[in-house]
Formats: sequence, structure tokens, C-alpha cells
Amino acid sequence: MSLYPRDKAIIALSDGTVEHGYAIGKKGTTGGELCFNTSMTGYQEIFTDPSYYGQLMMMTYPHIGNYGTMSRDDEARQVMISGLIVRSFSWEFSNPMADGSLQEYLERNEVIGISGVDTRRLVRHIRTKGVMNAVISSEELDEEKLVQKAKNWPQMKGLELASEVTRQEPQTVHSEGPYKVAAFDYGIKQNIINNLVNRGCTLRIFPAKGDFLEEIKTWEPDGFFFSNGPGDPNATSQYALDVVRYAKESQKPCFGICLGHQLMALEEGIPVKKMYVGHRGANQPVLNKETGNVEITTQNHGFAVDEEALDESKVEVTHVNLNDDSIEGLRFKSYPGFSVQYHPEASPGPHDSSYLFDHFLDLIKEGKEELV
Repeated sequence: MSLYPRDKAIIALSDGTVEHGYAIGKKGTTGGELCFNTSMTGYQEIFTDPSYYGQLMMMTYPHIGNYGTMSRDDEARQVMISGLIVRSFSWEFSNPMADGSLQEYLERNEVIGISGVDTRRLVRHIRTKGVMNAVISSEELDEEKLVQKAKNWPQMKGLELASEVTRQEPQTVHSEGPYKVAAFDYGIKQNIINNLVNRGCTLRIFPAKGDFLEEIKTWEPDGFFFSNGPGDPNATSQYALDVVRYAKESQKPCFGICLGHQLMALEEGIPVKKMYVGHRGANQPVLNKETGNVEITTQNHGFAVDEEALDESKVEVTHVNLNDDSIEGLRFKSYPGFSVQYHPEASPGPHDSSYLFDHFLDLIKEGKEELV
């Protein structure tokens, strides 16, 4: 007899695929776009990444929870995923530094999940059929009802979610350095803040929505940063492009990551498209076209800059994904701006891409020296 709960649960996909398993975390029903992450570790950082807001997270590594959870590993103030799917769930943990078990963590954050699922089969299914919505339930076990609920769940395409995860008012994060950066929070990760502060930047972090241009002018930043975040960038652009345009016209250095990268491209009139599956994992190879080096990167995105609609008079492609040749980095020709689709703050490689933060600071330093 099992020492742990074995309450039944079901995951139902919008195309009618159904898997049975056992409930983990909170009991209930949840749904969202079903995506998968290929990372072997870092599950807590994944669960708290705001870019995953509104999505069901399926971990491809079979054993999840064995090292417990630690509060210092959170990337945001709360868990962002809508639900969790794993093959083998560890109710106990062996890490002496952990604060508690993953089950306690999921319950505390009211995350609904399912274990005992053939995640390898589901991943192969999504790779073949494309990303789709799904529903997890440990309270409603009628397959037909759950499939219908998955079909009715809002599609990620056209969904604006950055305003759901952003802070509510501007906040200043101080450092001892002389550089001032206006950062826009579309779902900014804590380690991005850490990387900039550790390099001598004082950040004034602004919410995703709101009229902050006068405050920005008064504060006189030395550079601008546009963060990662969830949802469709085309929907986010309806309110975000004003500040991107202002930053561009200021001719101050600009740096964008993930959603920020996509918004900077959209401001130049370059379209962003929904991907068939998306990139999510800690082992994506990216070619730096300027150096010839290959970087091992962490990625989390379901949208990408459309390489077939690129305007080379406005941007230069600096990085490409070696798996599918998708665009991973841009340099903007009309102002000192650059952006990447992947996450240099997530310590892939483990430090293959940390130079990007150094490059941003170098541009800021050069800009300040020109004013002297």
C-alpha cells in the first residue's frame, strides 16, 4: 500500500487526448496552454517565471521534487504556472538546505497538478500536433467534459497577460553604482534585477501599463531595459510600444529580453509570429554571429520574430538558434539598442551569455562619456 496519496486525476487535451494519473498539489481543476520544459533541474525557478503565466507546465525530466524547495530560488513573488504535469513525483526530498517538500510548496501556492503521466508520449504528441490547450482535474473525472473544457479555454494567441504579472506601482532598486536604468516590468525575473544591480545599476522599475513618460523624463535614466513576460506580444504592444518608441528616440542604450526583444522588433514594424511548439529548456544552442561562438542558452517563448519579414535596413540579426534557425538576437541600426530572445540571466552554460549585461553597461558608459 502506498504511503502517499493516490487520488485520481486526469489531463485532457483540446484534441481529445486523455491521460490518467494521480493528483499532486492542490485538489481542483485548472487549464491553459500545455507546454513542456526539458530542464533536468531548476523546477522552482521555472514555476515562478512570470513568462509561464497562464500555461500548464509539463516537465520532461521524469523525477521532479527530489531536492525540495528553497525560498531563495523563487524568480517572482508567487508561482506563475497554471498547473503541473510530471512522470514521477517525489513526495520526500534529500536536500538539507531545502525549506520544505515540493508538495508543501504546491499546496501553499494553490497549484493543481498530476503525476504518473506518460510525459514522453505527451511531448511527442505536442511536437507532432503543435501546442494546444489542456485541462487538469482531480475533482471532475468525466473525460468528455474535460476535453470540452480544454477546447473552450482561451487561446494564448491574442491574449494579453503582462498586465496580470506586473508590479502595481513604480519601484526603485538601489545600487552603489552611478548608472540609472529605467526598466519596464512585463514579468521581470528577479535574477535580471540582480544582474543589473550587481553591475552598478540603480533601477527604476515601472509597471507594464501606465503613463510614466513625465516621470521618466524627470528621472533622466542612462538606459532602458524591457523585460520578459507572458502572453502574445502583439496584444501587449497595444500599450507598450509608446515607451519603446520614447526610449528609441532618446538615443539612450536599450536592452530587451524575450518579450522585450519582441516589442523592440514590433516597434520597428517587424512582425512577431506564434510558434508551432516553442522553445523551453536550458540547453538550446545559439550561434553568436558576431563572434562565431555557440552559447548554451535557457529559453522560454512561444512567439518569435518572423525571420521571413525581417527588414535589414532597420535591424541586424546577431544570434540564431542552431536547432531551427529562428532569430535569437537583434541589433537595431537607428539607435544603440540590442535584444535577445533567450534568457542570459538564467545561468545557462552556466555563464555563456552573461556578457550581454556587460555589453549593456558598456553602452551606458560610452553614452555618459559622450555627454561629458
